[in-house]
Amino acid sequence: MQRLALLAFVALAAAPVQAQFNLRNLNIDKLMDTAKNVAKATTEIGEQEEIGIGRDLSARLLGAAPLMTNDGVQRYVNQVGRWLASQTERPDLPWQFGVLEAPQLNAFATPGGNVFVTRGLLERMKSEAELAGVLAHEISHVLRKHHLKAIQKGAQTALAGEALQQALANRGGANANREKLISLGSEVLTRGLDKGDELEADRLGVAIAARGGYDAYGLPAVLQTLQAMNPQDSGLALMFKTHPAPAERLDALEKLQGLLDAYATQPQLAERFAATARARR
Repeated sequence: MQRLALLAFVALAAAPVQAQFNLRNLNIDKLMDTAKNVAKATTEIGEQEEIGIGRDLSARLLGAAPLMTNDGVQRYVNQVGRWLASQTERPDLPWQFGVLEAPQLNAFATPGGNVFVTRGLLERMKSEAELAGVLAHEISHVLRKHHLKAIQKGAQTALAGEALQQALANRGGANANREKLISLGSEVLTRGLDKGDELEADRLGVAIAARGGYDAYGLPAVLQTLQAMNPQDSGLALMFKTHPAPAERLDALEKLQGLLDAYATQPQLAERFAATARARR
């Protein structure tokens, strides 16, 4: 039945151009492999595969910008990040947090629990509550599987197009493997997520930070810092390309004024953050 259904799909797709393409020698086995990959792209990706994709994407990030060679800073950021992750519905993921040796201001998450901030962004922060707000935002992307869903959406489009190309051009080769998914993931990191995903991560992020015992205004404080900077600053180029404007994000967070005010008296831990900041210079 699966083979018949696939043949029906090929016939339907190729019908308008039968006079131009010879389908008699079509490699059905290779086309079947691609069709299976299309079906896989429309199903839920399991947690182990999610973790594997995230590790491969993280390796690409680290190939472009290595981790800072300061064990104290890395340990500190991991402690804050893992504490926040323990407050969520996915505490058992292999969470890892790191600071990239990059002067630009940005933060990234990859599927499976990998979160990075750049040295440039860390240096602009003034308290542990601000760090917690940024990490909680990125943790939210992992919880909601924003990058994974974007990769999956891209895979559906790419693999369906590949199946049709094979049918029309009589080409073999099913390339919808891990490398294709990683390539799609790299495109997502470069292009950025949908605005709705970013605003959802802001809303969930301030809640996670508050649940972890931090002043809920940590993330808004970072956004205010970004808003005050020169938008032409080259260090902000990728941040502004992959995220909504800080003013728009702050406007959206105003709807959570009650929650923010309720947890505004929780610690900011500026002194502890400053001690670590001095250690990295």
